[in-house]
Amino acid sequence: MDIKERAAPGTELFYLTTRLRQLLAGGKRVRSLLCLYGWQAAGGTGDMTAAVRAAASLELFQLFALIHDDVMDDSDVRRGQPSAHRALATAYTDGGGPPGRAQAHGRSAAVLLGDLALVWSDELLRTADLSPRQLAQVLPLVAEMRSEVMYGQLLDLQTTGRLGGDVDTALHVIRYKTAKYTIERPLHIGAALAGAAPPVLEACTAFGIPLGEAFQLRDDLLGVFGDPTKTGKSILDDLREGKATVLMGLAIQRASTAELKTLRDLVGRSDLNEEHAAAVRTILNLTGARQTVEDMITTRRAAALTALDKAPFPESVTASLRQLAQDATARHT
Repeated sequence: MDIKERAAPGTELFYLTTRLRQLLAGGKRVRSLLCLYGWQAAGGTGDMTAAVRAAASLELFQLFALIHDDVMDDSDVRRGQPSAHRALATAYTDGGGPPGRAQAHGRSAAVLLGDLALVWSDELLRTADLSPRQLAQVLPLVAEMRSEVMYGQLLDLQTTGRLGGDVDTALHVIRYKTAKYTIERPLHIGAALAGAAPPVLEACTAFGIPLGEAFQLRDDLLGVFGDPTKTGKSILDDLREGKATVLMGLAIQRASTAELKTLRDLVGRSDLNEEHAAAVRTILNLTGARQTVEDMITTRRAAALTALDKAPFPESVTASLRQLAQDATARHT
């Protein structure tokens, strides 16, 4: 019996892969969609099977990243459901495991689940019937994407809990953890599948980097001011973790002595509650940090849309990317 058979209903791995299926049922599919747009932007036509499989491999890689990210951040919720390590802890006790081992089991099983998603992502890409030429163009981009997001994640870990008001470093984290990984590289990978010329790849970057930064800035706002029923994630986690976001960096730079003391007393507390969060949100508003981030989103979205006006893409792709840019950065707070 191979691994996939062991993951079938009624087998010992089914409780693990069930969580993978549940997570795959949610999400916005931004990376996979951009991969297909990249393919079309470079003139891809005809059978899309290889491009779709490559796009699907990006979704599995994203699940790997999300599952591990939730373990590192000790997050309770993902896509409106219990995060993988929380769900696996519950499954462990439901299956008769001792409650005292539940959390440790959940974390360990989630790490393995993330690893499995990574392995299957790689398998899906390598069995996508890509030609040797396509593989030679795509695999280096995939490797770069993976290295870049790991670098961005490490920077995020290094800065979390250090509320020093370093906006430049926060923007650097955004560049690698989100802008390149979420927008630029999926476009590059799809375009490479269609044999993209350098001008197409350059246009993907000119559009992708500012949009990716705007996308993450919006996510940072939603992480503090959003509606959990719409975002599918907590509005306390970032504050409890002490995430060194651009939003928080601006507030620290501008805060009065009293406001700064409040931020340092509350942000990063593992027991931060809604009352504490409300006090922090007040300071984010009073210092103008929230509005400045809104302005930064607007500026970057405009830069991305201007790049689209100059891009050598088919008109239909340009229209789709324009709509995606609006949707990904729309104000929901």
